[in-house]
Amino acid sequence: MRHFINLLFVLIFCSTNVFGQEFLTEDGSVVFLSKAPMNEFEGKSNKLQGLVDLNKNLLDFYIDLNTLKTGIGLRDRHMRENYLETNKFPYAEFTGKIAEGPELKQGESRNVTAKGKFKIHGVEREIEVPGKIRKLNDSFLELEAEFKVLLGDYKIDIPKVMFYELSEEQTVTIKAKLKKK
Repeated sequence: MRHFINLLFVLIFCSTNVFGQEFLTEDGSVVFLSKAPMNEFEGKSNKLQGLVDLNKNLLDFYIDLNTLKTGIGLRDRHMRENYLETNKFPYAEFTGKIAEGPELKQGESRNVTAKGKFKIHGVEREIEVPGKIRKLNDSFLELEAEFKVLLGDYKIDIPKVMFYELSEEQTVTIKAKLKKK
């Protein structure tokens, strides 16, 4: 009986710890670029939170929109209060799967497409996100991705006066180093 319990412990331990393929980040970066006719600016945050589970082929990333900074405090406040309405919708989130399958060998890097749901401002839409994933070693992954967000698709209004300062299309870039859970 003792051998059976020891064997059971080893099997449970190995299946959850040794062969687990869950990677987490709490300090990935998000940058959005707004290229309007009369003004170009970026918003940045280093508070991207995320999970990549290679066994389940699951991606889940979110950002507290209140952590985005453009370098101008008044613009940040207007962005949060008037456009993103972070008091009602504080987070943006992407949940999806890697279309090509997530199997990676150590040191391998490849281009991938994530398919899933992106939610911001209370609106959720199916999107595809091209990116690159790299397995540095058994303990770390790197992920980079870039995609476009049309503010109107997510019911984020742009006042006509702001047209020259805020682009309808935002380019979102994420970078994250994820550590094995």
